[in-house]
Amino acid sequence: MFHWYQELSTGEKRTFWGCFGGWAMDAMDVQLFSFLIPVLIATWGISATDAGSLATAALISSAVGGWICGILCDRYGRVRIMQITILWYAFFTFLSGFAQSYEQLLVLRILQGLGFGGEWAAGAVLMGEIIRPQHRGKAVGCVQSAYAVGWAAAAIISTILLTLLPAEYGWRAVFWIGVLPAGLIVYIRRYIKEPEVFEETRKAIRDSGEDTGPLAIFRPAILKTTILTSLLALGIQGASYSITTWLPTFLKTERGFSTASAGSYVFVVTFGAFLGYIASAYLSDAIGRRRNFLLFSLGSLLVVALYTYVPVGDVTMLLLGIPLGFFSVGIYSALGPYFTELFPTAVRASGQSFAYNFGRSLGALVVTLVGVLAQLMPLGHAIGLVGLAGYFVAAIATMLLPETRGIDLHMAGKRTDPVAAPLSPAVG
Repeated sequence: MFHWYQELSTGEKRTFWGCFGGWAMDAMDVQLFSFLIPVLIATWGISATDAGSLATAALISSAVGGWICGILCDRYGRVRIMQITILWYAFFTFLSGFAQSYEQLLVLRILQGLGFGGEWAAGAVLMGEIIRPQHRGKAVGCVQSAYAVGWAAAAIISTILLTLLPAEYGWRAVFWIGVLPAGLIVYIRRYIKEPEVFEETRKAIRDSGEDTGPLAIFRPAILKTTILTSLLALGIQGASYSITTWLPTFLKTERGFSTASAGSYVFVVTFGAFLGYIASAYLSDAIGRRRNFLLFSLGSLLVVALYTYVPVGDVTMLLLGIPLGFFSVGIYSALGPYFTELFPTAVRASGQSFAYNFGRSLGALVVTLVGVLAQLMPLGHAIGLVGLAGYFVAAIATMLLPETRGIDLHMAGKRTDPVAAPLSPAVG
């Protein structure tokens, strides 16, 4: 099943594990907060809308940070910016544990989000450019599965700390654990190098004396791609955030689960997500990016409707957690390779990070929207309504984008003009 991994070079393997660790720690830092929402509501007496705003603020700032870091990646390098972003979000997650008020935590969450958004932008384009075309979908998708590993780690850590420690100290300890990703920088600095295709493109740009600039992604020849990829990212992330952020609260407030029980259910969802990441990674190379997105969008629509609208027993809900994670989170796998292939090298990080983080920023508003809708309807119905709308948007955007499976990015390395003719899939 993993014979393709043996075909990777030493440099490709080192990049694989560096990005895997970065995304796992990234996910852990972000998802830790989702388990703290019920505790913060009880401890500080804030509303569900206020709690949703904390999550939204971090996600919106992550969108800003992601685009800025994408621009910096195109100018200064993917590896260098990746190191800075990991150190940044780990530091401010740690500081969040010392917050004394809602306002202080809000500021720290905003600062943490800047680094969180930038790390994905750097890691996704780094992986896409390093890995060879025939294995790009599988490799980037498998690295994306690190999100499930980080999510599971967040579930385990938060469950243990919130169960063993008093509520007023437990949530602080959960944030302090978020400093762990900083240690990954040592590995990245020592073993991961800049992609050859990036170095070639920067040299060609310097020799030509013409720099494209970050706004090149809005030129007519690329604008359609920028818009559609942004909508695809919006649909997927808006739906996913509405589920992952509010799931622990839904299980505790509407299903009456304890912190430990809710953590167990979320762990089942993360297991399904891990399987979904791997399956989506393989399918994106086997059947193409577009068919893969359409398949997972349809699966997500069906499972989210069942999970949030149909009254089922606890055992059935537990079993539904596997396909819920499989489809709704596994769909992320093909985003990295697809966006990498849609944008030319000169503005690849800028375009990829803008599209992804546009979706993240507006998707973040959805988190607050769920909290608002929960004042008018059951929380489960609010999650389901937003989730269904998101996957519908993702499916429409997918149908309007081209297939890119098999594109050779070294062709893009020779293109200093981002408005040149679109690339074609590599022959053979």
